[in-house]
Amino acid sequence: MSTIEIQSCCTECKSPVIDDIHNGERICSGCGIVVDEQMADMGPETKTSNLEDKMRLARASGQTTLAQHDMGIATDISISSTDFSGKKIPSTVSNQMQNLRKWQQRVRVTSPRERRLTNVLGKISETCVSCSLPKNVVETASMIYRSLDGKNIEVKGKSVVSITIAVVYMACKQCGIVRSLDEICKNVCAPKDVKAKTKLAAKYYRNLVLEIGNVVTPVVTMDKYISKIANLTKTDVRVERLALEIAAKTETKNITDGKAPNGIASAYLYVSSVLLGQNVLQRDVSTVSGITEVTIRNRVKEILSTHKMTLTLRPILAKK
Repeated sequence: MSTIEIQSCCTECKSPVIDDIHNGERICSGCGIVVDEQMADMGPETKTSNLEDKMRLARASGQTTLAQHDMGIATDISISSTDFSGKKIPSTVSNQMQNLRKWQQRVRVTSPRERRLTNVLGKISETCVSCSLPKNVVETASMIYRSLDGKNIEVKGKSVVSITIAVVYMACKQCGIVRSLDEICKNVCAPKDVKAKTKLAAKYYRNLVLEIGNVVTPVVTMDKYISKIANLTKTDVRVERLALEIAAKTETKNITDGKAPNGIASAYLYVSSVLLGQNVLQRDVSTVSGITEVTIRNRVKEILSTHKMTLTLRPILAKK
């Protein structure tokens, strides 16, 4: 069924003129005369019942991204051996298109500043994909680096990998995602370069904080650390729920001040697993959280010595 919209009046009978989008004509609703046969088609490129295909095949979505140096609004010459009608392209035309494609890439990135921006933004996208970070982190990290470039802050000569790790780490903090510099470096760098790149990225991060200024970031609570470690160790939901409840009732400054949050979260998970009789090894938790087993045992002793816990079990009904 065609979609129609009322536009104006007919010159013959003064009846309303309607747009028949399905047939691409403007017709009179009274006498049926065709007023215009070349109406612009504002529909999608092709007809489909899938919503994802409709969004992908839309003529103009208006969607831009900060993760590309041209904001994602440029067009690319696709690589294909056939034309729009399905006929095979001759070899001479194919070579010409290849040369045009090559020069298009060169013209899009001309200055050293644009080349550096392209390299860093591409590395940011690769880093976020390697660390399984959501799209909002990619956009936030790209916006942070663009702010540095817009303020004419000197980034020339800095390590692309280290500045990328620092920017992604700051974006994770602003988006409330628990990621450390070590975790990001391990997913990007070679094992022999992790220590050096982490140290350099930490230096760049401190410089970013000084140059950009005070940015309000959400406070990462103990709940997020517990949920992160529980997801990585594939712990039972009941253990995670009990750990969150214990943390909410026993978290004080005497336990958290001056201590790594990963160790405290691991201790809460281990205590809740023991109370529920689940088999959660300290070795597995320490491997995921990046701390030693001795640290977990020390944090467990501090929690148990500071607070008194009472576990109430539900009575089991006797079967008849």
